[in-house]
Amino acid sequence: MERVEGAPLRTGGEGGEEDRVLVGRQGSIATLTLNRPEKLNAIDPPMLRHLEAALAELERDREVRVVLLTGAGERAFCVGADVNAWAALDPLGMWRNWIPEGHRVFDRFARLRQPVIAVLNGLAFGGGLELALAADLRLAVEGAELTMPEVKLGTVPGWGGTSRLPALIGASRAKQLILTGARVDAATAERWGLVNEVHPRDALSPRARALAEQIAANAPVAVQLAKQLIDGISVGGAGMASEALAGALAATTEDGQEGVAAFREKRAPRFKGQ
Repeated sequence: MERVEGAPLRTGGEGGEEDRVLVGRQGSIATLTLNRPEKLNAIDPPMLRHLEAALAELERDREVRVVLLTGAGERAFCVGADVNAWAALDPLGMWRNWIPEGHRVFDRFARLRQPVIAVLNGLAFGGGLELALAADLRLAVEGAELTMPEVKLGTVPGWGGTSRLPALIGASRAKQLILTGARVDAATAERWGLVNEVHPRDALSPRARALAEQIAANAPVAVQLAKQLIDGISVGGAGMASEALAGALAATTEDGQEGVAAFREKRAPRFKGQ
């Protein structure tokens, strides 16, 4: 990620693709903006690729402490997967590519070392809401609407909605949202625990940045370890968090240093259990 203070950066489209994700950086806070406002930031294959490229940069960047995620324009955060993109696929294409690629990117997003705040500046539907669920915190603008409308299209949530949503708001509320396909307003979403805070439009971005700065002011390693520990409680998160912490601990031991030294020196290691 290029070090440009306060300026939006582009992930760089390939093959003539327009930039689906804009990446900005101000101090230790990065901002990812879904950039397809004419389609209400609907997710298509290029957007998934650009989002994954941005995540790869963030994973390597030790200076970024908090990530803000939002959508271009004022109408929508993201209205989900582009229907024209997935409707054109045959069942094998859905199975081999579309669903697993979305899962891979969203799971990588959820595992990002830095805390992520989703700034829901408008509609959050289907895959867009699932993307927000992969963030750590969610702030919404007054008037935003959230829904899982997949059953109205003859399908089901495909990118973690049936797992992350009940983990966040409970099975009963999740079933109400998914089985009806109904929209809920921002106030209801806050009451259910689906979003952390709701703010007027002119206060949303300043509040999101203030919250990001409050987090960024703390010890980054402690913040990131705390995130992993909390995520370790969730289904499927325990293994990742435990492996990361165990690997970090092992690297500090004398045996860990001896193992690396022996490998480099092409000899048998002499472990002492320390």
